[in-house]
Amino acid sequence: MVEQFVGKWKMTSSDNFDEYMKAVGAGFASRQMANLAKPSLSIAVNEQGFISMKAVTTFKTLEIKFKLDEEFDETTADDRKVRTTLSLEDGKLIQKQTWEGKTTIIEREIQDSKMIAKCVMDDVVAIRTYEKDA
Repeated sequence: MVEQFVGKWKMTSSDNFDEYMKAVGAGFASRQMANLAKPSLSIAVNEQGFISMKAVTTFKTLEIKFKLDEEFDETTADDRKVRTTLSLEDGKLIQKQTWEGKTTIIEREIQDSKMIAKCVMDDVVAIRTYEKDA
């Protein structure tokens, strides 16, 4: 289940994220803000089984609520309108976003009590690392 992801997380490092943002088609201004932002991420599950994932930065707050394996509409931080599905595979939380014939995957997993988010678009990979926020 998703319990291992539940909690508050603070981003501690981000590698190759500007290249990833270029690959998904984000404009210069969106990329500049994304590279400056150090998001905190809260993940929770309610009684009905809905999972909420809330990302907070000084620029913007975004929240998605979803059930595993159910597709929904999402507006990303860079204002892309995407169809998103999240699933749990081998202990990893896999987020698949599709739009305009394109697909990106964000794969989150827990390693040594850190959450590693691997963002993949074509052959571009960005790694963002989060630590539990006490």
